[in-house]
Amino acid sequence: MEGWAWWAHKYIMHGWGWSWHADHHEPHDNLFEKNDLFAVVFGSFAMALFVIGWLWFPPLWYVAAGITVYGLVYSFVHDGLVHQRFPYKWVPKKGYWKRLVQAHKLHHATTCKEGAVSFGFVLAPDPQKLRVKLRELKEARRAAGSL
Repeated sequence: MEGWAWWAHKYIMHGWGWSWHADHHEPHDNLFEKNDLFAVVFGSFAMALFVIGWLWFPPLWYVAAGITVYGLVYSFVHDGLVHQRFPYKWVPKKGYWKRLVQAHKLHHATTCKEGAVSFGFVLAPDPQKLRVKLRELKEARRAAGSL
């Protein structure tokens, strides 16, 4: 799932689906974002796989279960821990969880569809390397005259 999530985030959400994803990169106080429509689409896809798996091809039921578990983990960690959209407030001070939060915050260092880093979720890259990459992307955009 992490490979699919990375690909979908980079090429769909930061590509042709940017009109839904853009508000996720902007500050707001709304309970919901257009970006949440991706969860509806991916959840509907998983539900269809559950039905197809149950009725005709059982292995697809397990694929749907994997998608659903990943989606639940993503929701609680991404929306809860990283973006604090749930009522619990925990800020990790060290280790993997801190690295995950930092990597995602660096992804949000840009508010446009180009120039972002760290598109995955579970496998969080080293924040120091992401800072270097972010700086390089910003310098390249400045040199190209798009900043």
